Amino acid sequence: MLSSTADRTAEDRAHVFRPARAHDMADPIFIAKAEGSIMWDHDGNRYLDFLSQWVFANIGHQHPAMVSALHEQLDTLCNIAPTFGNDIRTEAARLITERAPAGMNKIFFTCSGSEATEHAVRVARLFTGRHKILAAYRSYHGATSTALAVSGDPRRWPGDLATNGVVHFLGPYLYRSSFGSQSLEEERDRALRHLEQVIQLEGPASIAAVFMETVGGSAGVLLPPDGYLQGVRELCDRYGILLILDEVVVAFGRIGRWFGFEHWGVVPDLMIVGKGVASGYAPLGGVIFSDEIAGAFEADRPYPAGGSFSGHLMSSAAGAANMRILAHEGIIEHSAQIGEKVIGPGLLAIQDRNPIVGEVRGLGTFWTMELTQDRQSRQSPTAAQMREIADACRARGILTGTNHGRITIAPPCNTPVETVEEGLSRVEEALQSLSFVP
Repeated sequence: MLSSTADRTAEDRAHVFRPARAHDMADPIFIAKAEGSIMWDHDGNRYLDFLSQWVFANIGHQHPAMVSALHEQLDTLCNIAPTFGNDIRTEAARLITERAPAGMNKIFFTCSGSEATEHAVRVARLFTGRHKILAAYRSYHGATSTALAVSGDPRRWPGDLATNGVVHFLGPYLYRSSFGSQSLEEERDRALRHLEQVIQLEGPASIAAVFMETVGGSAGVLLPPDGYLQGVRELCDRYGILLILDEVVVAFGRIGRWFGFEHWGVVPDLMIVGKGVASGYAPLGGVIFSDEIAGAFEADRPYPAGGSFSGHLMSSAAGAANMRILAHEGIIEHSAQIGEKVIGPGLLAIQDRNPIVGEVRGLGTFWTMELTQDRQSRQSPTAAQMREIADACRARGILTGTNHGRITIAPPCNTPVETVEEGLSRVEEALQSLSFVP
């Protein structure tokens, strides 16, 4: 029986292979229990989960209705292969697709967003008979090979062979504009002109899909300027290209809607989901198909792929319960309201009082503070300075995202107002404690 943090850390290091940067911590906190938005370690220290783990705990920790649903399924039937039918799998698919736009009635279940990306790309290539995928540089779509290649994130560099038909383009990002823009309208229009030029130079007849995050997640909560997603949809329609939207992070209440693209009035041909689709209670992802694309894979042309755990019954039970909880408890609406009335105004007030904060962006319960050493030059903090920020937050019981010069604020979508206010206060305390702040 492990009795101390030192023992647990030693055992963890001996047997668990971890990414180079796991939750921005050199040593993991060993969590003993959690409830709602709060977690406790084995020493009784209390932490506010201000990142919803990795932005997936949309309904918070240990939700009693979810725990009950999982117990019920565990007692009934743990799993069967996807070749068999089962009511809970069907119910999960129905509850998820009922929230999708009209004309998107089927979902192919996966175990993660990364796996969903793999299948979405394969489906697009098979459906169109084309091989190229256009994707944004500032993006992240998953850790599997195709998903990482589609990503524009630097994590793709070590294994990117540049032979898989992926072409990257620059999306809008006014704070660090690649187009020299002075306004959101300029940034939108110039980014759209750039994308159309890439399409023309690559050859529209060779391009299967434009694949993009509705809101850039790992890149720093990059909200598309009004009209940009509509412009991308129009370009895709003009050139006969599919639009695939990655909703893994922003769907199911994260930015105050069932799906993030509802904010901008667009409908994709394919979309991928994960994370919040089951709020992390079981591994679940999926590709939601337009009826036209789903109809192309009938008995005489079956989709040539599958998965042993597609629609795993425990995951399906979590997905179905998650949909019911989000709807019945008004969590989608709560996320929208708390973002508009508490998180947004609170972060803007922190920006006004702290020169290290250059810009605040976000919707619902998904926000970032873009940090800078100097507001004029917009130079990001160094890695050592970001380490100091992470340590300062952790010391004050705040667990959040601190990477690439930004602090991500993403509490569970049902976090009470007073808990959010407490967290924002502690984040500001952390900022004001830094040794390098003038």
